[in-house]
Amino acid sequence: MKAIHLQQFGVENLQMTDIPRPAPAANEVLIKVEAASLNAADIGTINGLYNPNLPFPHIPVSDGAGIVEGVGANVTRWKKGDRVTVHFIKKWLAGTKTPDAFRYKSGIETPGVLAEYITSHEDALVRTPDSLASEAASTLPIAGLTAWTGLVEYAGLRSGQTVLTQGTGGVSIFALQIAKAIGAKVIATSSSDAKLEKLKALGADEVINYKTNPNWHEEARRLTNGKGVDVILDVVGGDSVNKSLKAIDPDGFIGLVGLLDTPVAQVDIFSAIATNASLRGISVGSREQFEHFIQAIETTKLQPVIDKVFAFDKTLDAFAYFSSGAHVGKVVIKL
Repeated sequence: MKAIHLQQFGVENLQMTDIPRPAPAANEVLIKVEAASLNAADIGTINGLYNPNLPFPHIPVSDGAGIVEGVGANVTRWKKGDRVTVHFIKKWLAGTKTPDAFRYKSGIETPGVLAEYITSHEDALVRTPDSLASEAASTLPIAGLTAWTGLVEYAGLRSGQTVLTQGTGGVSIFALQIAKAIGAKVIATSSSDAKLEKLKALGADEVINYKTNPNWHEEARRLTNGKGVDVILDVVGGDSVNKSLKAIDPDGFIGLVGLLDTPVAQVDIFSAIATNASLRGISVGSREQFEHFIQAIETTKLQPVIDKVFAFDKTLDAFAYFSSGAHVGKVVIKL
């Protein structure tokens, strides 16, 4: 079968190769991968940021979806022909995430999905929504679930509240879609006027160009008549966190999601105290929360926003396009 191998750190070291098709162990299923989607975590892994002791060769990319091709002797959750989607933190099934569970992330500590066939423990999968093709389902495990967990499971977003999103990456676009499905108002930010127009087309109620308006937190307050926004998913990090604190409504929620700027933020404690805001790190979500998200997708008929789909043999082109930042929504590789 064909697989993408990372031979050493660096995107340029990704190579397509022929390897034997794996066989499932007793509690595993064999999956014919139909699609994979890219995340910033994939770039970090490939460049040695997340797991510097990564053994080579390594099959990268965390998120994927496909069809069960075969099952091990003890498997009870799945049968051949079932459509399944990978769960990112494989051992986080429900409740509080444990340190042990965090050591088993798809595509980082364990092999990823860029192969024609992969094996997975039966517990590390969820049912693909009937309303989604595998290309769309492959976008759910990290970006989709992160947005759902932050807005719904942690912030408890309600109709009539206001959400602020940052940029046009996967998490932010999913956050916009989920917020609108709930009945919330969305203020979306980007450095590109052209992308802001696309965000408005996707349902954003107000938009802010943070490049021409670097004090976007002040504009967010103006757009909420001085009240501030109820929920922010901060995908930037660094000094953006302090601007989020200045944009947030008293008792609001800030989900710390990304590291696009820097992983270190000098938090303005006075602003945090003055707003009584909650700051919470979001590391995707549990399988139980993923299943809640799938139920919501089927109820609302939400369709993930896919910017571009690449063929398997154009994987390097997919990574180059993703890294350019030109996309609005998700970049998908179809196997």
